[in-house]
Amino acid sequence: MNNFLLELAKTIESKKGEDTKKSYTSFLLSKGFNECLNKYREESEEFSEAIKKNSNIIHESADVIYHFLVTLESRGIKFFDVITELEKRKNQS
Repeated sequence: MNNFLLELAKTIESKKGEDTKKSYTSFLLSKGFNECLNKYREESEEFSEAIKKNSNIIHESADVIYHFLVTLESRGIKFFDVITELEKRKNQS
């Protein structure tokens, strides 16, 4: 399971250029960075409400993570690079 997010990020990357009618990910990526960011913001707000209400948190968490990865991909940022940055920080207090 520890590689799942990396695999998901690779799947998202592979959806670029696919039929937008068959792939929601492809549809989002085809709309460009601003649309991906707007969707991420929307999902983040839904997550915030879920946390406040202590309801539907897992579902909303998954949505935020997915849309975070899509937004990174829309800017050509690899999730692996984000992990690498986090690893650099792990020994900081």
